[in-house]
Amino acid sequence: MRLGMSVLLAMAVCAFLPSATTAAAAGDLQAGVAAVDITPPVPFRLCGYFNERLSTGIHDPLHAKAIVLRQGGRQLGMVFCDLIGMSAAISLKAREAAEKKTGIPKDNILIACTHTHTGPLFGDPLRDYLHEQAIAEHGSDPCEKIDYPAVLADRIAEAVGRAHAALRPVTLAAGVAKEPGLSFNRRFHMKDGSVVFNPGKLNPNIVRTAGPIDPDVDVVLVRDAADARPIGSLTVFALHLDTMGGTQYSADFPFWLEQSLREEFGNGFTSLFGNGTCGDINHINFLSGHAQPGGGAETKRIGQALAARVKGEIPKLKPVPQPRVAVRTETVLAPLQKYTPDEIAWAKASMDKIGTDKLSFLDQVKAYKIVDIHARKGDMLPIFVQAFRISDDVALVALPGEPFVELGLAIKRASPFAVTMVVELAHDAPAYLPTRKAFAEGSYETVNSRIQPGGGEMAVEAAIRLLRQLRDDKS
Repeated sequence: MRLGMSVLLAMAVCAFLPSATTAAAAGDLQAGVAAVDITPPVPFRLCGYFNERLSTGIHDPLHAKAIVLRQGGRQLGMVFCDLIGMSAAISLKAREAAEKKTGIPKDNILIACTHTHTGPLFGDPLRDYLHEQAIAEHGSDPCEKIDYPAVLADRIAEAVGRAHAALRPVTLAAGVAKEPGLSFNRRFHMKDGSVVFNPGKLNPNIVRTAGPIDPDVDVVLVRDAADARPIGSLTVFALHLDTMGGTQYSADFPFWLEQSLREEFGNGFTSLFGNGTCGDINHINFLSGHAQPGGGAETKRIGQALAARVKGEIPKLKPVPQPRVAVRTETVLAPLQKYTPDEIAWAKASMDKIGTDKLSFLDQVKAYKIVDIHARKGDMLPIFVQAFRISDDVALVALPGEPFVELGLAIKRASPFAVTMVVELAHDAPAYLPTRKAFAEGSYETVNSRIQPGGGEMAVEAAIRLLRQLRDDKS
């Protein structure tokens, strides 16, 4: 009955809007951008570390920023949230709600998180443990005045709906700048043969870095076709969003990226930021003795430097004269790590030691990880991979979790598209997706990973298959 009514409504709309139908048939591209506030109340638990932190204020509000593209009968949406991550269940709920609002198929909607460490903690083993402890002590959880996951799903759908309502004819331009001075691989080979992360500045036992960075700053600029006015941009850059610190909500350096771009394009301009594959990348140069400013000063420095790079690239961006939007998806099943009943019991019993000095840091990480794997049920982790074609030259890949930078670089090298953006933390947050090489080397990220070695490479292979399918598809 609902489908029949939708068809009748569509026929009625077409009857009264012949010019819009003609434009769609001609393949004209339309886009809309929107932002919706997703800041939780204060206080609320903050994410990012292995201890309880409560928010004390708002440095800058958190947003879900959406862009919707429509060309003929095809539609897609992308949403970038100022969050450390989200569960697959929340993503699915939000995409289903957005589909009902807009008609965009849920598989054609990307929901990615920027990985800010100054956003809310709302859905992982630590939150669950602290929530249960609060209820046992107080009868309710004073740190959760609202059902944040439900509110979040609704507001993400609202962002997609607002972007859809703002659809207008647009033109696109895309390109890739280079920024080699803001990001650094945080894993190092040491003199004792080990590999460690964050070894401390100028540690005399450092031999060399254990991996590369990705200096690409991918930029897509959206202009209103009527007056060539820039209305929004998407920037993709691989760098951990853990520069702010403190206990105030903040979007981290993408906030300053947008503020700086608005100085150029006006307050109506929306800057969307997608984090590249940066599981082993952060902002600290351990091989330099130069002191880096802490907290907000560092955040502002990075955001403004990134904005300067984007502004410098905009005059060089290549127009996208013939957009051809399309989406392909694939779910691969990566084997989860396995643990015995005794190890699971140990992990559960160790949750009260997380954030204390009663357990070593890596044992805290291991306990946390085992509890999460056990809660996921089953032996496999579904890795939902999306590939978006914007044109014959521009594409975007979305992966869950925190893939190592080498995995994103492998996708780019094999991609048949001149500009290939790779975005992490899409739809699910199963912690790190290291390479096989990194698993052999060890250290924090591999201890914190949920998958068995090879799972990250499986995601890469799926992404490359999807990109090749999109390139060969002439529709």
